Amino acid sequence: MNEQERAEIHEEIKADILEKEKADKEKDKWLNYLSITTILIALCATLSTFMGGQHSGSSVDSQMQASDQWAFFQSKSLKEYLYTVQLDNLKTQLISTPPGAAYDSITKHINEYTSNVAKYKTEKDQISSEAKRLEAIRDDSQKHGAAFELAIVFLEVSILLSSIAALIKVKPIWYLSMVPGLIGIIYFINGFLLLF
Repeated sequence: MNEQERAEIHEEIKADILEKEKADKEKDKWLNYLSITTILIALCATLSTFMGGQHSGSSVDSQMQASDQWAFFQSKSLKEYLYTVQLDNLKTQLISTPPGAAYDSITKHINEYTSNVAKYKTEKDQISSEAKRLEAIRDDSQKHGAAFELAIVFLEVSILLSSIAALIKVKPIWYLSMVPGLIGIIYFINGFLLLF
């Protein structure tokens, strides 16, 4: 083999190596995109987990506070009822009581009990209003939390498929992983905005 043939073979080998390096770089390029998208999806999944937990805690806390308010409401209702029963008894006594000290005492108690019944009605309205406000917070937190929970499911499926694509280096699986990833990101955004 002469010098020229060696040079030609050397050039062919060099061209093959350069072509192979170029192909490897192209192959590595999509793996870089896979890595970036997987990181972004993992970030959304992490934030969804955090926000879902926060809304779940808020929901439970608001429910407990609303339950406490409704218990307080029941307590006020019971007291109101007891004063109403006593008020009815006093009014019945007043009918058969002749004017005098006993009559004046019963009238005084009727006025006090009437005032107490009105006070309990007002307090019950305030308590009911607060309990309903807390229930509205609970309901809103549950809606946000549900959206974040759905986001987590889709984002985790996307991460799983991306990981498989990276391990076996199959680009179509990466494309497939983008479908649940996109759905997860939509639910992630919906967790904040409640668009649907």
